[in-house]
Amino acid sequence: MTPSITDSGVKAAVAAIASESATTAEKIQMLIEMAQGFQKKPETAQDLRNAVSLFYRADEMCGDEYPLLKARAQAGMAGTLQTIPDKGPQLLLQAKVGYEEALPILQQLATPVEVAEAQMNMGLVLQSLVQFNLARIVDSIQAYHEALRVFTWQDYPQEYAILYNNIAIAYLSMPLASEREYLRQGLAVQSFEVALKHIQLIDHPREYAMLQNNLGNALQYLVSSHPLENNLRAIAAYDEALKVRNPKDTPLEYANTISNKANALFNLPDDPEKPEAGNLQNLLQARTYCQQAREIFTQHQQIEQAEVVTQAQQEIEAEIAHW
Repeated sequence: MTPSITDSGVKAAVAAIASESATTAEKIQMLIEMAQGFQKKPETAQDLRNAVSLFYRADEMCGDEYPLLKARAQAGMAGTLQTIPDKGPQLLLQAKVGYEEALPILQQLATPVEVAEAQMNMGLVLQSLVQFNLARIVDSIQAYHEALRVFTWQDYPQEYAILYNNIAIAYLSMPLASEREYLRQGLAVQSFEVALKHIQLIDHPREYAMLQNNLGNALQYLVSSHPLENNLRAIAAYDEALKVRNPKDTPLEYANTISNKANALFNLPDDPEKPEAGNLQNLLQARTYCQQAREIFTQHQQIEQAEVVTQAQQEIEAEIAHW
């Protein structure tokens, strides 16, 4: 890929760097830092393309003389490519090549954290390529586990939580024969539970809520001889997530969790000890959750999610009508 810089401000900045009385290594570092600025806080898609252009220019300037800077530029460009919205796999494939070229050098010359960050992002790229049949989910999981050697819960709790969340989702997407369905679902639940042993509500509320919400989802669909118990555990997990997520501060996350909880309530008797008595109260609560979630999704232009919740609400209404 040979990107061209189209933004006039970036062109001017590159020209200024070129005229600096700095060493080549210093100029490369300036380009990388400028690219990282666009990458970390992009306001438009053009900012991401500018970042790719700057990383590419830095990569070209490195030649064979600055291997570590070259690897950092390649990893930075790969990280930017994987965030650019694209319906096809082309940008992801370019990102994969970038990480494959950068990682051996980073492992030799960079800090362990830089290596782990690249491994984590490589795992995400591989996971995204699975849907195109261009990568294996087991390789994605392996990359995440390699990153976990550095991103421990003691030192990097946020990355630790995200990695285990990604591992669990990877397990859920793993293609297995139907008779082994319980295995991948069990591994996903186990991954969430491992992370939650260390990610606490008080210290890391956002990550805690994410893990609890996704644990609830995994429990709902867990193939088991104890569906009632799993549904109760799912409800408890959603309630934990709702200790953090609320309509004021995190409206979309809140709407996501209450719509998930509504789905669990749909299948839960009011009195688990007397399932034959039905679940009218849980159905009424589920309807309220769906109405609230639909309003939030609609308000934030999340049309697809609003439609899913609307369909779920219609099913609930039909069930209530039987009463």
